[in-house]
Amino acid sequence: MIDLPDLTKTALTSAKLAGQEILRIYHTADFGVEMKSDDSPLTLADKAAHKVIMAQLEATGLPVLSEEGRDIPWSERKDWEYFWMVDPLDGTKEFIKKNGEFTVNIALIHRDTPVMGVVYAPVLDIMYWGSAGEGAWKQSGKDAPKALNPAAKGSIRAIVASRSHLSPETQEVIDRYPDAEVISMGSSLKFMLLAEGRAQLYPRFAPTMEWDTAAAHGILLALGYTVRKTDADSPLVYNKENLLNPWFICS
Repeated sequence: MIDLPDLTKTALTSAKLAGQEILRIYHTADFGVEMKSDDSPLTLADKAAHKVIMAQLEATGLPVLSEEGRDIPWSERKDWEYFWMVDPLDGTKEFIKKNGEFTVNIALIHRDTPVMGVVYAPVLDIMYWGSAGEGAWKQSGKDAPKALNPAAKGSIRAIVASRSHLSPETQEVIDRYPDAEVISMGSSLKFMLLAEGRAQLYPRFAPTMEWDTAAAHGILLALGYTVRKTDADSPLVYNKENLLNPWFICS
């Protein structure tokens, strides 16, 4: 039996320590940018954050699937009951642009569903977290944590769109709500606009990987939101053989 509150504390500590490592490099002149095989950027900050998170999470005895970790074969991970899903630096392009819109993402997955998520924005010093049965929270700096309120269903007043990946299909959804404000944001902070009630819809018709969404998905589930595939009335699931997410809509 897992101790969810204790694992949440571990995830929060891990995210904070990773954020400190990221900021250390953020304030230097050389990010050590290189390109991965999929043409996505990798920096010294991605590597440093991965290292410090692994040091914390490996102590829990649960397996870890990280964007910057080794490629774990499906045969090894397909029977995992609980595991960590990690993106040490979500929004590397935003990091390189130095606009502050990047996050550390840590999720606890039970079979194929996120049951806890932590999203930390180091430059903003804002931590979000949530888990099944425990609700969701936001903490800014050293302020006391504040509970986030469950989603209130109603009219679409604001729609979230990616700053770096605005597709024609996304624009088509936006066009259905001519009176809605469109908010652009990087990384998992897009999801957090829904968590805070600042937006009501996030359509994503562009590629994402499981580690891009898992932590935020866990927080939103605690608030009563859904993150559903666009081509089926079913939620995103995790630890698939192919870790690429299908298109989805969050509402």
